[in-house]
Order: sequence, then C-alpha cells, then structure tokens
Amino acid sequence: MPRDLLHETAAAGRTTLVLDAGEPGAGCSSRNGGQVAYSIKPSFDSLRTKYGADRAFRICREGLDAVADLRALATQEGDCGWREDGCFFGAHTAQHFERMVREATHQPRGLEQRIGVVSRADQHREIASDFYHGGCVYHDDASVDPVQLLRALLRRARGSGASVVERCRAAAIKRVRDGFEVLTERGTVHARQVLLATNGYSGPLSAWHRRRVIPIGSYQIATERLGAEWVRSLIPRGRNIVDSRRVVVYFRPSADGERIVFGGRAALAEKNPLACVARLRQMMQRILPQLKTVKVSNAWVGWVAYTFDTLPHLGLHEGVYYCMGYCGQGVPLAPYFGKRIGQQMLGLEEGRTALDGLEFPSRPYYYGTPWFLAPSVLAYRLMDAFGF
Repeated sequence: MPRDLLHETAAAGRTTLVLDAGEPGAGCSSRNGGQVAYSIKPSFDSLRTKYGADRAFRICREGLDAVADLRALATQEGDCGWREDGCFFGAHTAQHFERMVREATHQPRGLEQRIGVVSRADQHREIASDFYHGGCVYHDDASVDPVQLLRALLRRARGSGASVVERCRAAAIKRVRDGFEVLTERGTVHARQVLLATNGYSGPLSAWHRRRVIPIGSYQIATERLGAEWVRSLIPRGRNIVDSRRVVVYFRPSADGERIVFGGRAALAEKNPLACVARLRQMMQRILPQLKTVKVSNAWVGWVAYTFDTLPHLGLHEGVYYCMGYCGQGVPLAPYFGKRIGQQMLGLEEGRTALDGLEFPSRPYYYGTPWFLAPSVLAYRLMDAFGF
C-alpha cells in the first residue's frame, strides 16, 4: 500500500480511509528485503526506443527521485533503520562483468549514479566469496528496516488525520451517482474517490487490474545471531548484495549487524515460507559457504507485483484510481508514487509523472494466475546455469 498518499490527502483536508484485509502492512510492505536502489527496470535505451528520448529520460528520473524522496522522508521521520552503505552488484560471469563496466562508464547524461568498479581480484573487500567475477558498487544505495518504515508512514498518515481500518476486506466497488460504494464485511463505505493499491495482493475485487499484475513471492530467511565480527568478515563494508543472475538473490547484514538476511525467488507460488528454507539455505551457501552450518532463525514471504512492461503504473480506470506494479522495488517506489497519486486525486499539478497515460498492458488468457511463470523461471535458471 503506498501509504504516503494517506498523508497527502488527509493533510489536504480530505476525509481519508484505508481498508486493509489484514493487519496494516502485514503483506510485502513489511515483508520485504528493505533494500533501496534506483528502481526503474527497463534501460534508458529500451525506453528511448519505445517512448522517445525525452520521455525515457523523465521516466528514469522518477527512479532517482524516488530514492531521494525516501531519503528525505527517512531523515525527517527518523527511526526507520536508514543505512546508506551502498550496494555491491556481483557479476555472475566474466561477460556480465564486462557489460557492467561498459554501463557504469557510459551512463546517460543527467542520469548518472555514483558507481565504482570492483575487479575480481579486489572483490574480497566487498564480500568474502569467490562466487562472483567482480562487480560494481552503487554508492548511493541504502537499506531500511521495513517494519520501522511502515510504522513511520502509518504515524505520518494518522498524524495528518487519516483512518486505517484493519481486517476489513473490500468485497466490491460499486459506482453510484455521487461517487462509489465499497462493500465490506462490516458494512458499506460511501466515498467520492476510490484508490486501488493492492499490488501483489490484487484479487477478484477488480478483474481489470488483476490481469495486469503478476504476483511473485519474495522469500527470505534470517540466520541465527552470528555476531557483528563474523558478519563484518563476510560483508566487510556492510553493503546490500545483489547479482546479475536472472533468478535474483539479495542479501545484507541485519539492521543490528548481527545476522545475514537473505532473500530470493526460491519458489513460484508457495505460501508457506518454511517450505522454502532449505532452498534459500542452498542458494545462500553457494555464495557464502562459510554459513553451511549456521541455523536459520526466521523465514517469511511477501508478494511483489511485476508488470508485463516491468514499469510501475498509476492512473485512473473507470473512475477508480490505482497505483501498483513496482516490480520488486516497492520500498522506494510505493511511498513516492503513493504521494503522486494522492496529489493527482487532489487535482494538484505536482502529482503529474512521466508514467501518466502509459498503456497498462496485459496478455491474452491471463486472468491473475501466472501459468507462464514455471516455464519462464526454468528457462531463466538454465540461462543462469550456463552463464548467459
């Protein structure tokens, strides 16, 4: 849920109510990897080919602005576990490393990030592993404590006058003469405007939106307490770690520096995170064999939402506003675009984004159950195994 929109609309004097089917933020808002990075998936070149240079530039700027916006919000609110230690992006093959170097040294003007190249000979300064073929350090990347960030956003929203009702599932949205009726298990809510912000938890409430987002599990584990010295020996600079494989992994020291928090696409639709612990341990130990005998203390899963064009989408469909499809980068994007869609609901010019008016694509025969994921992930795993 892009909760900063609650602050925007409530602070402007609108009566603002959010209905949550469970506890506030019990989904991927709190069950995520906590990593903060530039968050637009398509490259500038691919966007330029599709939309032209000007719009491509503005779309990419949204990704940079989202990180800057979250940095300012975390500084203002405090107590979000904000750490700006950067990220090491490991190259899975020598060819991947060569591509990384080309991209780092030929960034589009006006979209530059602070990127440092790390050779394989020097990568032990970043990670105590020989798994990678060098990589790049993204110095401006950061991390947050997801639960602390969620609580800060809820405090901000409630402090502005917004109301949050938990365990109140919306069953239907009906258009009426003066707005909408939202039917819930507890009764009917009358509203002038409605926003759908269900992201990876989109269900039958709106078939149109459900056909446009692909729910994918983000599975994570935390090791037992290892001690700060051991954790620092594994990741000497305390950075986030990701790599260039198609089937992604991501890990970092815990907020207290005592554990390793490790996540990845360990399954397709498994809802029980305990069922994925063995697979996640195997993925972690391939990179850090030093952790072969350590115990796992916690496991969890949150559902992210990908889109068919790998861009987030916000706008208006049949009178209902929507904001969703962050493609695994909801930590910076959800608060940022949540603010923008809130401003759009208020009719404010500053709510305009480079994504406004883009087609929100679906695919034939897709109705919310991603039947195509299994063969796609198998193909990705094979490509990773052979180093493509």
